[in-house]
Amino acid sequence: MSRVPRRLLRTLLTAACLLALAPGCGTSAPAPLVVLGPWTGAEGDAFEAALERLDDGTGRTYTYEGTSSLRETLVSQLEAGDPPDVAILNSMGELTEYARRGRLRPLAEETAERASPPWAQTLLVDGRRRTYWVPLKVDLKSLVWSRKGASDDDPAWCVGLASQATSGWPGTDWIEDILLHQAGPALYTEWATSRLSWRDPAVHRAWTTWSRLLGKRSPASVERSLTTSYEGTAGPHGRPRGLLGSPGPACTHEHQSAFIRYVYAGTGIGVEPSAPFLEGRAEYRGAYEVSGDMAAVFSDDPAAQELVERLSNPHGRALWRAKADPAVRPLFPSSTGPTPTNPTERTIDTLLTSGARTLCFDASDAMPPELRDAFHRAVLEFFRDPAEQHLDSLLRQLETVRAQVTDQSPADRSFRPPEDLCASPGG
Repeated sequence: MSRVPRRLLRTLLTAACLLALAPGCGTSAPAPLVVLGPWTGAEGDAFEAALERLDDGTGRTYTYEGTSSLRETLVSQLEAGDPPDVAILNSMGELTEYARRGRLRPLAEETAERASPPWAQTLLVDGRRRTYWVPLKVDLKSLVWSRKGASDDDPAWCVGLASQATSGWPGTDWIEDILLHQAGPALYTEWATSRLSWRDPAVHRAWTTWSRLLGKRSPASVERSLTTSYEGTAGPHGRPRGLLGSPGPACTHEHQSAFIRYVYAGTGIGVEPSAPFLEGRAEYRGAYEVSGDMAAVFSDDPAAQELVERLSNPHGRALWRAKADPAVRPLFPSSTGPTPTNPTERTIDTLLTSGARTLCFDASDAMPPELRDAFHRAVLEFFRDPAEQHLDSLLRQLETVRAQVTDQSPADRSFRPPEDLCASPGG
């Protein structure tokens, strides 16, 4: 959907009103609130349909702009002085940066009460501790998907690392999940919030464990994984088939977030927690990595605050879920949302809301953008060449980036990480 800048839209509305010589044209009608978000395709259609229903009784309308290049789009709009009223981001690191630079507006009290940990937290900005974003849709990352009847004893792992400008993130998910289950939530948080060196032995072990779990791969297999989308190849009508459903060398298991269920719906592909596969410690099997899409207000318009409140309340969740196709129904951060009816969704929802002991937010999404991007690139390089000497070089480079953005004095620091990344289900 193309977007007309709000200042221009207000001008056009005023001009239309004057040309029509309609009564009450002394003031222009308010322009629609602009919502920028990450969902396109069927997900975007469902969210847009829910927005249309939320128009009822508010006197305001909303326009949704979905994009797969969310960071780049938002940065360009901010630089142009025309930010969206509400943006939905999956990076806690970026949200933290925007809040501390004065770009975000603190959430209204009623909305802030729904800011469930670990997806949201309070931030100390200008001497005041307040909440700046609330999770709308969440996902569980510590999962393994497998073909029906496949043995877990010797899995053949599917790997697709390509994802347009953010290629590499499926590999960072592996390393984050391994570190969480080998070293535990406390050390995971230290690392993700840049209080632990990338050259720490626990971090090093997570990388080498990933390489060992994947096993020896031929040069052709490596290149295929580097250029294959995490969604696999396209099937009939262009619909992704997932790595487990794509033609090519047989693989039996895939480490992937809950969102991939939209590809595997109705195929017999099973899902289970990832912990038993990761060479972790028994006491950390109840820990799960999660991600989320969080709504933040960039506008002083009170209607933007009202919209976020409506999106995050039980009615808004139920409306959104009802508008979504079964394969792309959203998961919510607490048990107050609608109960899933699909068995796979019920399994995932139970883990999110009560089955896990600890939920930890995605580490790379909590990092400063420069470090997150360097992490993505390093994963791609390591996958191509997992030699010990090469890994040591990559970890030194990542440690250099970490130091550049976090080891300065507070006054000079360009980024300060969030404080807490782990919490029990329900906060």
